[in-house]
Amino acid sequence: MYRLKIHIRPHWEISFDQASALDTAVLLSLLLAVEETGSIAHAAKTVKLSYRYAWGLLREAENLFNAPLLNKGRGKGTQLTPLAQKLVWADRRISARLSPTLESLASELESELGKMSSQALRVLRIDASHGFAVAALLEQLNEAGMPVELRYRNSTDAVAALSRKECDLAGFHVPIGRFQSAAMAWYTRWLDPAAHCLIHLATRDQGLFTAPGNPLNIHDLSDLKRASLRFVNRQIGSGTRMLLELMLNEAKVTTADINGFNSAEFTHSAVAAYIASGMADVGFGIRTAAQRFGLEFIPLLRERYFFAVPVTSVTQPMMQQLINVLQTPVYHDKVNELTGYDAGDTGMILSLSEAFG
Repeated sequence: MYRLKIHIRPHWEISFDQASALDTAVLLSLLLAVEETGSIAHAAKTVKLSYRYAWGLLREAENLFNAPLLNKGRGKGTQLTPLAQKLVWADRRISARLSPTLESLASELESELGKMSSQALRVLRIDASHGFAVAALLEQLNEAGMPVELRYRNSTDAVAALSRKECDLAGFHVPIGRFQSAAMAWYTRWLDPAAHCLIHLATRDQGLFTAPGNPLNIHDLSDLKRASLRFVNRQIGSGTRMLLELMLNEAKVTTADINGFNSAEFTHSAVAAYIASGMADVGFGIRTAAQRFGLEFIPLLRERYFFAVPVTSVTQPMMQQLINVLQTPVYHDKVNELTGYDAGDTGMILSLSEAFG
């Protein structure tokens, strides 16, 4: 059956004083292509622009900034200047910070508009902490034609929404090992062992992000006390921030000792982009984000990501369809392709006591 799909993309413009605004979308595509090909001619062809138009766009941007965007070095091809690199990284940061919110909004709009259709479908409502395995699952569910409303929110808000019956699945993550009990003590404020069970999504690595090559010799959490280090954190209520606070308490590092602890980014990718753009020195998150932004990763622990669901809903047709997708080799392969993820138990259904003892 036909289902409405909505896509929302971040978009930004630049202007000085009363000058006309420069639309960055085409410019950034061109700069990225230059970075990849080392040639304006090849870049223009890649983004389907005429060579003349590409040069005109570059000149317009350089006039606006009163600074060059490209360097032509002998034998090195055409390279981006520091200004152009900063523009590229600004776009990556904007995308990393806003894309999950926009994806959630698009999903909600799809659901609301779908309700107006004469053939309105029952929608599976997922509230989940943002993660790469969740994004991969959404792609698989869309391919399978399942109507899904996905809202990215922190782990605490997700399980609280499930307890209020505002969603059908709540995605949250729990560390393996000595911090597991403290984390589950928090989540069982909303999860009832008699009323809820768990679907295992994936296991993944958490650790510190640093610049490539780790030039500041950061090795563990005690290094975060250095006043010269700029730290970038996740938002209050996120499972990653809660885990970090548990680890800091064990390491006897107070949050007041950390320069930047009160900063807040919504996703692992946003933390990675912040460091990759040179605006911070270190952050905490999952290995996949570090790899995608070319950062050094220092592993500290493993964690499991679960969907909490009502026990009574497991046998319902839509939930069974989702479980079937989770258990397919195709989805397992997609999870295993994510750096730092493991699909060994993906799709397994567990009671809370089976999962945590």
